[in-house]
Amino acid sequence: MQNSFGICQLSVIPLRVNPLHSSEMISQILFGDTFEITGKEGYWLKVKHTEDAYEGWLDEKQVTLIEYSIIEELKSEPQFLTNEVSTMILKGTLKEPFYLVAGSTLPFYTDGKFWIGKEFYQVTSNNVFIPNHEDFEEDVQETAKMFLNAPYLWGGKTHFGLDCSGFSQIVFKMLGIQLHRDASQQAEQGKLVDFLTEAKAGDLAFFDNEEGKITHVGIMLNNSQIIHASGKVKIDRIDNQGIYSTELQKYSHNLRIVKRYV
Repeated sequence: MQNSFGICQLSVIPLRVNPLHSSEMISQILFGDTFEITGKEGYWLKVKHTEDAYEGWLDEKQVTLIEYSIIEELKSEPQFLTNEVSTMILKGTLKEPFYLVAGSTLPFYTDGKFWIGKEFYQVTSNNVFIPNHEDFEEDVQETAKMFLNAPYLWGGKTHFGLDCSGFSQIVFKMLGIQLHRDASQQAEQGKLVDFLTEAKAGDLAFFDNEEGKITHVGIMLNNSQIIHASGKVKIDRIDNQGIYSTELQKYSHNLRIVKRYV
């Protein structure tokens, strides 16, 4: 299936390590996300996400094929996103109810409607926006706190479950900034902040394990507080040693570096 492309027309599609439903979920594809199809095994498609180049396997029954020209056209269009925990849309002439998660993309959106191929949708909410980072420090705090108490889920990127790097990626997406998928990849982006005292809202702090591998990321709210996904999305104290867990009453993550993206 070389040079084939697809788009997600479901709320969320799991992206798996191997072409099996029992295989580990490593990420999620949200409504409106596009991807290149690079391989096929049975009824499974190997794909590469258009934005972050993350690779994995999707069930072909959950994929809508599109032409690459549509992806090129989408790149030139303003990117409208949903900004609610759950946004209802109405699908087609039958107006079937359909629910999207925060950060879903609405292709070719205008006047409350958008199109994917020949299928059209009507948005019932006015809370649709074009992401920007003009007031980044204020907006990143507000957006990140929308996810408070969302449960930790390996590979997740929604209010109903997300991992640490999925959390930072979806928050930044909603502010118009593209991050890579994994914490170790995100640590390669941005500019280094020399001292924790210089950190500000929207900087990302990265944490390593005993082998020196980056295994965790969180979003700084200021130079002494961090919001991150560990068990659930929560706010903890941070200092030069790392994150001090309020719940555990001890240090839970060892600070490695802080990076800035805006």
